[in-house]
Amino acid sequence: MITRVDDVDYYELLGVRRDAGRAEVRSAFRALAKVLHPDAGGTAGTFRLLKTAYETLSDPARRAEYDRGGNTPAVPDPRPPARARGAARPRPRTRHDPGFVPPRCTVPPASLPWWHLTRHQAVIGPSDGPGHAPGAATVLGALLLASPLLAVGSMSPVVLLGWLALVAAVALTALRLGRAYLRAARARAAALAEFGDRAEFGVPDTEPVAERLTAELIARYPGRLPGAKVFHGLSRPDSVFADVDHAILCGHRLVLVESKLWLPGHYELDDDGALWRNGHPFRGGQTSLAETVATFAEMLPGVEVRGALLVYPSSDAELTVDETPVGGVHPLLAEGFVRGMGGWLAEGCGVMDPHTLRVLRDRVSRAAAV
Repeated sequence: MITRVDDVDYYELLGVRRDAGRAEVRSAFRALAKVLHPDAGGTAGTFRLLKTAYETLSDPARRAEYDRGGNTPAVPDPRPPARARGAARPRPRTRHDPGFVPPRCTVPPASLPWWHLTRHQAVIGPSDGPGHAPGAATVLGALLLASPLLAVGSMSPVVLLGWLALVAAVALTALRLGRAYLRAARARAAALAEFGDRAEFGVPDTEPVAERLTAELIARYPGRLPGAKVFHGLSRPDSVFADVDHAILCGHRLVLVESKLWLPGHYELDDDGALWRNGHPFRGGQTSLAETVATFAEMLPGVEVRGALLVYPSSDAELTVDETPVGGVHPLLAEGFVRGMGGWLAEGCGVMDPHTLRVLRDRVSRAAAV
């Protein structure tokens, strides 16, 4: 007889078939959470049970244990158990071992054209201030208009009136620019007080292997760019859940990252954004990244948004991807992400835009509250 946590069938609770994929489980959880969340009138206990069911059925190892009739397993200790003196050495993992973990990305930093930028300092926004050119032009204009002062007495009334009008126009422009510079300085001071030098928002989910590897990858490479801000667990405007595993903001460039641990093979996106593996439609996983990219691009006008579908092999065999982007989504392996997305972000790094940062930080807060 199958023993179930809380004597509740998780499949029945979520209303999904026993062969339902992870995307179907996630979709069912989101639909139920909208009405069972405490903020929507549900109880905290019911929502915790619903979340436990989702976390169990969306994790392959925990789901397999659950289907065998065991209780939901605890998160395993990543450290190997101590070996007693004289005991046999553990058997090496094979390529079919379910505990296989893909190796970390080891791109030499010196081989990255943008790595030298990591030694620079970020500029605190806003990035839409008046800049230096208008101020310099105004000063130059004032100097040119001041040169005829010695000849004021010899000017005709018409020329004098014209000259005075120009002086007044330059003075008015200088006043407006001064106010703009003052607003920008105040905004920079406020941004510094609000965010300081904080570069990471949210806590990465380290239980799924793919998300843990991606969090490490971001911290080691693009997360070190000047002005780079990293977010873990972003929710879309119409959601209270962590719809985006990770995101990186550099200036006006934003990368949304989705991490997948899939079977080895060759993956690509067709023109409609559907996943294919080895020339056949892929039924083992889905992605909603294209929709999420479009949503964030609409929410943040003026920000360039890209999606990175980062794929890792689930066993020790070759996995390749077609990096052709579709709908703003770039299928990538770890090295392609470091080189390609890192280089693209580097082109916009160095400026922290407080408004964009504030919007994304609030999306993390919403996701973390669930």
